[in-house]
Amino acid sequence: MTDKTKPSSTGLNVRARVAQALLPLLQQRGSLSSQLPAALAKAYERDRALMQQICYGTLRFWFRYENLASLMLRKPFHQDEQDIQILLNSALYQLDQLSVPDHAVISETVEACKQLGKPWAGKLLNAILRRYQREREELTLAAQKLDGYIFNHPDWMLAKLKHNWPDQWEQILNANDQAPPMCLRVNRQRCDRDGYLRLLAAAGIEAKAGQHSADAIYLESPLGVDKLPKFSDGWVSVQDEAAQLAGQLLAPQPGMRVLDACAAPGGKLCHLLELQPAATVEAVELEARRAVRIDENLKRLGLSASVKIGDASTTDWWSGEQYDQLLVDAPCSATGVIRRNPDIKILRRNEDILALASIQLAILDNLWAMLKPGGTLLYATCSIFPQENERIVERFIKQTADARLIQIEADWGVEREFGRQLFPQLEGHDGFFYARLERAQEA
Repeated sequence: MTDKTKPSSTGLNVRARVAQALLPLLQQRGSLSSQLPAALAKAYERDRALMQQICYGTLRFWFRYENLASLMLRKPFHQDEQDIQILLNSALYQLDQLSVPDHAVISETVEACKQLGKPWAGKLLNAILRRYQREREELTLAAQKLDGYIFNHPDWMLAKLKHNWPDQWEQILNANDQAPPMCLRVNRQRCDRDGYLRLLAAAGIEAKAGQHSADAIYLESPLGVDKLPKFSDGWVSVQDEAAQLAGQLLAPQPGMRVLDACAAPGGKLCHLLELQPAATVEAVELEARRAVRIDENLKRLGLSASVKIGDASTTDWWSGEQYDQLLVDAPCSATGVIRRNPDIKILRRNEDILALASIQLAILDNLWAMLKPGGTLLYATCSIFPQENERIVERFIKQTADARLIQIEADWGVEREFGRQLFPQLEGHDGFFYARLERAQEA
């Protein structure tokens, strides 16, 4: 059933704005990071925190509440009614997990249906949500028999995780459904970690040192960067601890030429310069709009690097001078950072993995000629699927005569034959993969 009444673009309530912000994602257009900022900007300032919380929570628990909703629907919504599915899932999330009064959630959701031009849906959602109020315990028990409710991930992803990681898949699912901690990277050119921990303590901000990166600090509770001491002066950046390990694994030396491929938003690039300002670091990034973030980060931190717009699988942007080190932060499924980007559960498809693997191998093949004999390449992804990680490295080594694997000796992650895999941790780092390769010296 549809309604041809056109919604108004002004005066929308929070729930209607949530539906508008998330609808493009269900239609495979855009991502949460591309849609949410503009959507928040249109909302009243007082509503933005709640709107953001609802958007993230709805996506984080999409499959749980979609399965719960299916028990109360006679038939699924049509493709042109996906905004109503968003309103229903988000309302169930609010009733189940937020402290917003039930009557406010229901009345505002019904009003959102009217504002979106679908008043018929208001009556339907009102009936469903009031039924959930009355029969919450019975409906929850029934939903707990459904895999989609229990595991809260798409079927293809659940099957792949069980197959690839039979001992870790449940841990991964659990971590994916939790809000991530906020991790900082201290700029060694400004202060050391102990010094910044003292600054945080003086500001009344509880924090602790990371376990694996010498520059990592975890905050007890997330807060805006404007509240961080000397953030605008470049003393610290926000970066997950697993991502910080790239700088330590490369450890550039003075005078080295280093390339950061696929560099946006520039966190690893800036860390390399913080660790070794006497190195010459260049960056290549495919999208000019994303390269803007690199320039912003460099400027705030008082660092300098040559940033080129180009495709890492081509040579159009390359000067012809070889590098001592290459950081290949390859495009990937980002399945190691689902807790930070819960829309990945909806946006990613099983067939994407094969397409991404082809891109990853093409980038490695292309960049290898840019590495000096005796030089080091660090392959990195924020994926937890071997098809994008160790199997790519294995294939590359088998087809590249002068490629040698250098084992990573570390107290983090799981050692694999062709690299080292980290899984997302509840109060720690994201999921990540690293492999270190060396180009053999010429005979």
